[in-house]
Amino acid sequence: MNTPQALHGVRVLDFTQLLQGPYATQMLGDMGADVIKIEKAGNGDLYRSMTFFDQWMEGGESPCFLAWNRNKRSLAVDLKDPEGRRIVRELARSADIVIENFRPGVMERLGFGYEALRKENPEIIYCSATGWGSGGPYAGRPGQDLLVQSLTGVTLTSGKADDRPIAVGTALSDQLGALHIVYSVLAALYYRERTGTGQLIEANLMQSVLAFQMQDLFAIQNLGREFQRPRSGIAHPGNAAPFGIYPTSDGYLAIAMNPWPKVVEGLETPDLMKYNDPRVLFEERDRIYEEIAAITVTRPTAEWLEKMLALDLWVAEVKSQAEVADDPQARHLGAFKSLEHPKAGEIRVTDIPFRMSETPGQLRSAPPLVGQHGPEILREELGFSEEEIARLREAGIITVEEAE
Repeated sequence: MNTPQALHGVRVLDFTQLLQGPYATQMLGDMGADVIKIEKAGNGDLYRSMTFFDQWMEGGESPCFLAWNRNKRSLAVDLKDPEGRRIVRELARSADIVIENFRPGVMERLGFGYEALRKENPEIIYCSATGWGSGGPYAGRPGQDLLVQSLTGVTLTSGKADDRPIAVGTALSDQLGALHIVYSVLAALYYRERTGTGQLIEANLMQSVLAFQMQDLFAIQNLGREFQRPRSGIAHPGNAAPFGIYPTSDGYLAIAMNPWPKVVEGLETPDLMKYNDPRVLFEERDRIYEEIAAITVTRPTAEWLEKMLALDLWVAEVKSQAEVADDPQARHLGAFKSLEHPKAGEIRVTDIPFRMSETPGQLRSAPPLVGQHGPEILREELGFSEEEIARLREAGIITVEEAE
């Protein structure tokens, strides 16, 4: 496929592992960047050793790793070995972007901090992504998704008043952090194209999650009133009825913000017009929720959808993650694609979630094996001979996993 890509010719040196950093670099790779994933010699990215359900893909591959590492080349190198460090420094000289998500100070101790690399590549764009920031009382703490959700208020926004704290059922903090990495790196790349000046970027999970609660935090800090979770199933602590998820005779129906008279029309219960007042809809939201639930449970979801969508009400069916792939809109969008992996075989992945008319993203390659592209990178980018590459492999300075 010869279609030009927006980031073609941009090289990213990727020191990240687990989720936040690898998702960010995968997004850059999807847009055409040459992402060289620097992995630990031997076992590589820590995420390669983690899985769900104690179940592995064909060939012993991790679904956790495969989800976030397509469109990359892997170089597995011993960063504690002087020759391994020299290889990485040489690659850094021609890199446009470096991204790392170690705890503060780790890259500096290895000799790959911003100041060290800037001396060899003054135009480098260097993003350091941490859990809590590079300084402050939490800087040395482990930065992990659940910990950040808990500390930033997220786990006390969902659920009912008497529930324990509830975490969002996906890695929210990591994925929001990844979006902010990409957002800032692309802005820095644009600035460098105009000025020739690189820069240091510091992103962290804590502020990423706080930023995505901007509306709620703004209201709390400026209105002087804290949100309280409802006793019922109202889906946001600041919203009035009917905003929530309601049982039907065969599943669940989500009802979002709607003019109350139209909701009453859709439910075919004129008596509910007695609540047609914004203050009442908030103050009595728990009681109103129960009244609505008693109505919705009498009919199947499809029947409610047909009637309410005809009235242009904001409603949707509730589906499980397993059901989404067969959703007609997901199929129309081509939201899932297949890639061929050298060990796991055919793998299903989520597609790039947007379209570009002139420089579309591409799924060029499956996630790499540990150090799969090491010989290629050393040979083509640094001019190493086959004898030198063989010596590095034999000495354990690089690891090259090959398909069986």
